[in-house]
Amino acid sequence: MSHMISNGVMLNAYPDSIGNKLSDTIKMLKMPEFKDAFSLFYVLPTFFNSDLDRGFSVIDYNLNKELVSEEDLMALNELNIMLKFDIVLNHLSVASPQFKDLLQHGEDSKYKDFFINWNTFWEGNGTKNEDGIIIPKEEFLNKLFMRKSGLPILKVPFPDGSKQPYWNTFYQQITYNKISEADLNSIKELNNVDKTIIVEQVNKAIEQNKDFSSIDFKNFNHLKHEIQNVVDRNCTYLGQMDVNANSELVWDFYEETLAKVKRFGCKILRLDAFAYLHKEVGQSNFFNKPGTWEHLERINQIAKKNELILLPEIHAEYGLDLHDEVAEKGYQIYDFFLPGLVIHTLEKGKNKALIKWAKEIIDKDYKTVNMLGCHDGIPVLDLKGKEVNGTYNKGLLEDEEIEDIMNAIMDRGGRVKNLYDPSGKKISYYQVNATFFSALGENEQKLLLSRAIQLFMPGIPQIWYLDIFAGKNDYEAADEAGSGGHKEINRTTLSLDTIKKGLKTDIVNNQLKLIRLRNTSKAFLGNIKINESLENEIDVVWKNNGHMAQLNANLKTYKFTVTYKNELENKVLSF
Repeated sequence: MSHMISNGVMLNAYPDSIGNKLSDTIKMLKMPEFKDAFSLFYVLPTFFNSDLDRGFSVIDYNLNKELVSEEDLMALNELNIMLKFDIVLNHLSVASPQFKDLLQHGEDSKYKDFFINWNTFWEGNGTKNEDGIIIPKEEFLNKLFMRKSGLPILKVPFPDGSKQPYWNTFYQQITYNKISEADLNSIKELNNVDKTIIVEQVNKAIEQNKDFSSIDFKNFNHLKHEIQNVVDRNCTYLGQMDVNANSELVWDFYEETLAKVKRFGCKILRLDAFAYLHKEVGQSNFFNKPGTWEHLERINQIAKKNELILLPEIHAEYGLDLHDEVAEKGYQIYDFFLPGLVIHTLEKGKNKALIKWAKEIIDKDYKTVNMLGCHDGIPVLDLKGKEVNGTYNKGLLEDEEIEDIMNAIMDRGGRVKNLYDPSGKKISYYQVNATFFSALGENEQKLLLSRAIQLFMPGIPQIWYLDIFAGKNDYEAADEAGSGGHKEINRTTLSLDTIKKGLKTDIVNNQLKLIRLRNTSKAFLGNIKINESLENEIDVVWKNNGHMAQLNANLKTYKFTVTYKNELENKVLSF
């Protein structure tokens, strides 16, 4: 592994986060102020063809030519910027070639087993309800880890007129489109006048978002099922359909995809939602053991052939120790603990929790990618303790301390994302959505100190584009996105003019100064030491063969100094 992958700074953005497409981000990176700032770039998956969940519902892993070109990839290579991409292991879009083939050919599709038919999976382990959906036995259902309320299924129409339930852990969206008289031609009993009346009734129900079953077709109620089939066939489906890891076709697809992203310049591959991939009756559908480990090892063998470094993405309570298990297997891990810990540290003016985590990273030699803001949200579930086999393992923070973080961010305009049990009842906060700047009360000094702390932590610092420019909560975007649109609060697109204006401000230039030091100083190739200090101070030093970088910070005033030394200079920067 090269030192740049171990120690360079990583930009994080969508291809169209800056300007209109990836070439605009490249224009920014070519500006003199960004020289030597970044060695890596995590480009989010609208880089590929996708249709939902801002890229994470992938249609295929080809370049999204509306946003990305081959010339962009060559330009990034010339800037010596290595790329990190996502592969969404658990699911593909309903618009993927594989799922479209299933919808077209049904039971005769080559991809019949590429996805997971819910009823087939649970056959013999539950009871069918009035809608023909198997409800798993209570002891199985209660084990399922839910990312949304209700059963994780999407019912899709097959060519034989049936609606088949397919496993759908994450997002789905069904749009009922108006029908025409021609759509009813397959129902021979209807004449043209009948068709016109039925079309008016159906389309009025669609307009008013009424339950289709409530329509009274009078003399044609006996045709309701056939009319329903016409309406279903005319629906537009969006959804992230879980793939079946027991199908060799799925593993052929992974082989093809990893070879493809390598050609695009990928060095680090984030495994999104990998912990949901292994499914087995009687287990949770989240990080089943040993199945998840077996899947992870198999994907790692494919990665090694393509010289890719894997970064498994997992959100789980600290008390579960899954981060430790993943690290022990030799994988890089995401430091989802840092954002909440930094907010807690600055709000309370105390270093204890942050230093405990930093020392664990150092003592256990974790290889981490850390962050503050990101495309998703500020994790809070991750900080919690957890009862395991009758023993309560403490979290990095107490529940009331996590509640304080939540309340502070919510008071400053944040939006919340929850987890649910199978009945739809909320069981836990999952994450809170806000820009990191707004989460800190839009205090520039606190943002700058947060950035310094991140850059002096062990691991690869991953930096959300909006945070560099002190982006504020975008309430309008979150509201316009409707249900599930809470994440848009932290995804504001910046124009190149906004970038240029930002580069005239201290908060942007001071962050870039710190980022450039972290990206270029050889001190960060050496050893880190956390010096003893008062509880309201932080004193971290990196040393490597005559190169040194040290952070001294006051957690009450948020003022700090960075001292660094190399062959040419010895400087103290005060902020």
